[in-house]
Amino acid sequence: MNAIEVHGLRKTYGANTAVAGVDLVVREGEVFALLGPNGAGKTTTTEILEGYRERDGGEVRVLGQDPATAGRHWRAELGIVLQTATDSAELSVRETVRQFAGYYPDPRGVDEVIELCGLTAKAGARISSLSGGQRRRVDVALGIIGRPRLLFLDEPTTGFDPEARRQFWDLVRALAREGTTILLTTHYLDEAEALADRLAVIAAGRIVAEGTPFTVGGRDTAPATVTWTDVSGAHEVRTVDPVGAVTNLARRGPVSGLQVRQPSLEDIYLDLIGAKA
Repeated sequence: MNAIEVHGLRKTYGANTAVAGVDLVVREGEVFALLGPNGAGKTTTTEILEGYRERDGGEVRVLGQDPATAGRHWRAELGIVLQTATDSAELSVRETVRQFAGYYPDPRGVDEVIELCGLTAKAGARISSLSGGQRRRVDVALGIIGRPRLLFLDEPTTGFDPEARRQFWDLVRALAREGTTILLTTHYLDEAEALADRLAVIAAGRIVAEGTPFTVGGRDTAPATVTWTDVSGAHEVRTVDPVGAVTNLARRGPVSGLQVRQPSLEDIYLDLIGAKA
């Protein structure tokens, strides 16, 4: 079955519409990224799926159940990494992870999770002594300790240095290979491109595009930009046939600085959210 099914999801706060009819399907075992600017409805949508927030309309099924009424067994199958950091200031990393392990019927090993999250050297340190990035790793550890079927990652690598981000990506890929379904929200488009099987872009409370990182928003068919310099100066042309453009240039004579640039995910994303701004 699908891990997540959403039809016509709506949520308002007074006169402000945060989610305006979202339809979404996340398949079991895939990494799905939800992208959008601040205020687009990402967090509200995710919190409804997690059972933290009530919806005003629409149908939602997560692991086959309605999050608004699902019970303790359902919650034990979820892993959640929220935007805000965990603050068990006086407990050590190991104590915090061990405490959360006790909430689940079949948790991973405490030291295994600490190692997976790159915290072995800090296992005995108090949470209050950790850096922001290290605290974020603790949040990830708490999210995966229960062997979740479905893992929500809300801006998980905020505060990570480049090396830590790449280590985290390896962890996400390993979890996906184990069959964990992952819903990722992130502002790092390279992260979405590296990890997501599919993604959706949300703007003004609506899904404006959905697909793979390569196809979303027509990226795979969008015009490429060809730039070059010849005796008459610098030139740039946008074309859906960059191979033909380069072939024609070769026939015309020598050129320098020839570059062919396909639209990046960032280019497509900015176009999509700009159209809804």
